[in-house]
Amino acid sequence: MGVILALGIAMVSGAGGEIHPEVRLKDLADVEGVRSNQLVGLGVVVGLAGTGDKGTMVNQMMQNMAQQFGVAVDSKAIKSKNAAVVTVTCQLPPFVRPGQTVDVSVSTMGDAKSLQGGVLLQTPLKGANGEVYVVAQGPLLVGGYAASGKGAQVSKNATTVGRIPGGGIVEREVAMEFAPDGVLSYLLRNPDFTTAQRLAQAINEKFGRVAEPVDAGRVEVRLPPSYAANPSSFLAEVEGLRIRPDVGARVVVNERSGTVVMGGDVRISTVAVASGNLTVRVQETSQVSQPNPFGQGETVATTDTSLSAQEQPKQMVSLPASSSVQDLVDALNAVGATPRDIITILQGISQAGALHGELVIE
Repeated sequence: MGVILALGIAMVSGAGGEIHPEVRLKDLADVEGVRSNQLVGLGVVVGLAGTGDKGTMVNQMMQNMAQQFGVAVDSKAIKSKNAAVVTVTCQLPPFVRPGQTVDVSVSTMGDAKSLQGGVLLQTPLKGANGEVYVVAQGPLLVGGYAASGKGAQVSKNATTVGRIPGGGIVEREVAMEFAPDGVLSYLLRNPDFTTAQRLAQAINEKFGRVAEPVDAGRVEVRLPPSYAANPSSFLAEVEGLRIRPDVGARVVVNERSGTVVMGGDVRISTVAVASGNLTVRVQETSQVSQPNPFGQGETVATTDTSLSAQEQPKQMVSLPASSSVQDLVDALNAVGATPRDIITILQGISQAGALHGELVIE
């Protein structure tokens, strides 16, 4: 259905306080220096029921592993499909100590069809500096299944990816320094000048003039003298402070999935939008042309093409003035606009300069 929309949406001041709730400081910012680290390793999964790799890489790795145990094996003699070469990854959280465990993820590198029922052999996981921080091993948990026969195949989810909960043992810790010289910094996950100012103001109201915003994404805090010897206690008290964040108006559009997400601060000026649906249908029919019984021609195949175009009539819709995103969405849904229609309408409104917010197209 074609749609002509007349939108009159007024600006309303003071609506931001109702749109953005108060949240904890720990949900808005991270402490500089306190971070996780990515680890990766290359290993072998064994015990597969004929769903392993077919290439030579797994044979070479199994040969090298056998040599480490004093067994000399020719790689050409290894023809088992019960093993697969995999990449093993994990996130090393901050403040973990040697002996603690972490979860690891395992995914195939070659042409293995499934990791179901497999066991990962001991695999060292290294950081970007080449040092080993975690050693992983254990049976895999695969969130799916796959079964096939000569004439049918059924599968659920990806069977080439698995996890080992607690399968990685930490062998080396990463030192974390978050308050050098008595000064620590909070890094906003969504940089914004207003939010940074509110964060510093909330800290100063409780501990005095100790916080100062440096830019939109960084707030420096000087440790009060009473917490100089125990910064962790100060962080525990600060992270519970409640702050009302402020973010820019934004509309996120994903054309591949037809998803539209609009923030509550988005405003639209008075604008008229016309959207029509034009359907073009092309149909081809194969026919056979035969000559006369006593003719000298040949039988040939021909194609008969028919083309038709249809444009559905437009409908005039009058919408009352509104300032909320919910009213806008309800109005578009009332006239039968699909998510993809809404995407096209929002793009036209933005190009006309009537969309007061950032349009992000993914």
